[in-house]
Amino acid sequence: MENNTSLQQQLLEAGVHFGHLRKKWNPKMLPYIFAEKKGIHIIDLNKTVDHLQETAAALKSIAKSGKKIMFVATKKQAKEIVTECARRVNMPYVTERWLGGMLTNFNTVRKSVKKMQSIEKMLNDGTLDSITKKERLTLARDKEKMEKVLGGIAQLGRVPAALFLVDIGHEHIALAEARRLGVATFGMVDTNCDPNKVDFAIPANDDATKSIAIITNYVVAAIAEGLAERQNEKAEEEAEEEVVEKGPRLDLDEAGGDGERGGRTGGRSGNRGGTGGAGQRRRTTGGSRRPGGGR
Repeated sequence: MENNTSLQQQLLEAGVHFGHLRKKWNPKMLPYIFAEKKGIHIIDLNKTVDHLQETAAALKSIAKSGKKIMFVATKKQAKEIVTECARRVNMPYVTERWLGGMLTNFNTVRKSVKKMQSIEKMLNDGTLDSITKKERLTLARDKEKMEKVLGGIAQLGRVPAALFLVDIGHEHIALAEARRLGVATFGMVDTNCDPNKVDFAIPANDDATKSIAIITNYVVAAIAEGLAERQNEKAEEEAEEEVVEKGPRLDLDEAGGDGERGGRTGGRSGNRGGTGGAGQRRRTTGGSRRPGGGR
């Protein structure tokens, strides 16, 4: 309870509770509105804390499973914050411009990413030294333009498992593509948006820099925990596999040693038994001679 109170106090200081003007509100946000003050809606921070914790738990679970979460925030005041947070947990991000079809036409976008990477490789390894300076500059400019838009998803090999959006109204194209593909959606929802459009809505001020920072950092901390737990589990599994692999080998070695001893012993006793058999044959032969001699 104390943690919730502390978090609520931090959200209050960051201005997370400030919504839009009453004339701009979306009626579907009514359950999350606490009051109205000077024509501005005030968001209920109790609801914000509950939904933020629920969102963080879901994102932590996704990160723990090894899947990717894409951060989308093309608003001016959110770009730097989201870029830094996404890089911290090595997750893909889009903070410049959402290209139409970035999810629904992912294969084509991947071709553009590969082209950007090939140009970068040629510029670095000296392959383009033979071309003119003008052509080299043109390629370098093209690479910079592509890197600005596609740099955040360069390491993304497949469609992400989830999208985290800052201002779902501003990122409506990304949201529509994610819903079409069945990708899980998480987002900061202000009083002028419909919270039912995302799977996990966090009622919060999506315009203030401090508000965006505190929500995004909280979510990223949960993702980092999920990734850390995944690493620990992997390390434990590897350790268990090593123990399991070493165990049977030792048993086999011991069994092999016993088998060898047993083989040697059996061989010796077999040899003795063979000698005894020969003696018996001799006695039998001798016995057959006696009657002959008697005749």
